[in-house]
Parts: sequence; C-alpha cells; structure tokens
Amino acid sequence: MARAPEPPRAWQRMLSGRRLDLLDPSPLDIEIEDIAHGLARVARWNGQTRGAHSFSVAQHCLLVEAIAGHLNPGWSEDWRLMALLHDAPEYVIGDMISPFKVVMGDAYKSVENRLLAAIHLRFGLPAATPAMLKRGTKEADTIAAFFEATRLAGFAREEALKFFGRPQALPAEVLAWLEPLDTETAQARFLARFGELAGAA
Repeated sequence: MARAPEPPRAWQRMLSGRRLDLLDPSPLDIEIEDIAHGLARVARWNGQTRGAHSFSVAQHCLLVEAIAGHLNPGWSEDWRLMALLHDAPEYVIGDMISPFKVVMGDAYKSVENRLLAAIHLRFGLPAATPAMLKRGTKEADTIAAFFEATRLAGFAREEALKFFGRPQALPAEVLAWLEPLDTETAQARFLARFGELAGAA
C-alpha cells in the first residue's frame, strides 16, 4: 500500500537554528537576530533603487519609526517598537510590492498578520496593533514611501504625489535614513535601535 504523501513544507530554517512555521508561527521560534539579518537583506522596491547598495526593509523600518516618533512625540517606547517592527514579517516572506499584494488578495495578508502577532508576543507586545498606532504607523509609512519613491526609486514628484499624497516636512536627521546602507550596517543599526526601545520599554 502506497504511503500518503507528506504535506508540503511550510516552515523555514533560520540561521539561529529556529524552524519557523508560516502557517502556525510560534513566538518561541522568533529571534530578533534572525529578523534583523533577514530585513537587512530584503530590498525595498524590488531593488529598483539608486545607490551602491539596495535600500533594505531594515532601513525602511528605521525610517518609518523615526518619522512616527517625529510626528507623535508622546508615543511610548512600546508603540515606537511596534512601529519599528511593522514590516518585520518580511524577514521570512519578503517584501512584496503593493501592486502584487492586490493581486494576491487576503492570502498574503493572513500569513503576514499571523507572523506579526507572533513577533509582537515574542517581544512582550500586544498581539494586535492598537488602531491609533496602526493609523499613525500607516501615515509614517506613506510619508516614507513618498521620499523613497522620489529620492531612490525614480518617481517624478507629481507621480509620487498622486500615489502617496503630499508629505509633511521632515528634519534632516530623519531624512538621513534615506541613504542606502550596506547590509551589515543596516542590520547592526536595526538591532541597536531595537535594543534601545526594548530596553527602555
């Protein structure tokens, strides 16, 4: 009698040795070093950016957290940590550009949300992002996308205004995150910022 085929593999082995199940992610299988390593090697805009290095998701997360903090100076360290981790699931599922997310529909979002909830729980945060924080992070994310689009990804200003709206002015120390970094530096800075926020929280 033939053996029933095994179900397709739905987990990924991490460099830490953890085995993360994408269908049922456990907080116990999540390590910040794996997240930082992965995000620093995932390119925003499918790599279609100017500069000697790709603009990584790790840098994008740092930029969004800096913008969110600038716009919302009263946010707690926990909230800023959640802003930093807003795209953390991409360390294992990659950065899918928005047009393709539309094509994929709810399937992608479902996997992403399960991963984000597990990541939050791993670091002592609420599984679900509070609505006010979600709105504030989305605003910062959209502003970041405008500046990334116009400064790095070849968008004309008029085109970016159409897709991302008119951004708020930002101080130079926030905009400095738009300079693409090599992977090791991006990884180290992401880890350092995580340590600052997690330690303060």
